[in-house]
Amino acid sequence: MATSNKSRKAMQIMILIAVLVVGGYAIGTTLFAERGSGIIKPGDEPPAFTLANLEGGVTSLSDYAGKPIVINFWGTFCEPCVKEMPEFERQYVKWQEKGLTILAINLSEDTLTVNNFVKRFNLTYPILRDEARKTERSYALRQYPTTFFVKADGTLMEAVVGGMTEEDIDKRIERLLQL
Repeated sequence: MATSNKSRKAMQIMILIAVLVVGGYAIGTTLFAERGSGIIKPGDEPPAFTLANLEGGVTSLSDYAGKPIVINFWGTFCEPCVKEMPEFERQYVKWQEKGLTILAINLSEDTLTVNNFVKRFNLTYPILRDEARKTERSYALRQYPTTFFVKADGTLMEAVVGGMTEEDIDKRIERLLQL
């Protein structure tokens, strides 16, 4: 009988060790996965989208094929986003004649909030609505703002997570336009 108890106890310890090893591996790979994994990388094509715009129509990424594009995910609740939006407007005005497009994708806020924000800052570049957050998920966003600089050939030049200064935005746009 003592042997049976020892055998059972040994089996329980082996099962416990196996559970800890498998669980530890699963937790470790989640915690220590490459930051930003899943987000598109330079050279990749960004996921396609078609979203509602503020004029009552729809805008697709494919509408801008062959043009350099800045795609900015933002929200009025995000302090760095609020700071960047007028800076993006100045950059849009500065570089628009060189073919630059800025697409600002709002993260599922209501129409009144978005419209009031756009009017407050006199934004003239396209503002799109990701009402179901489907596009946000396809871009694997983890933080706001997140901005994607897409070259005219349709591939990603760079993705920036977090806020930028106007000088940072300007330098990236110069590189994007290859000036």
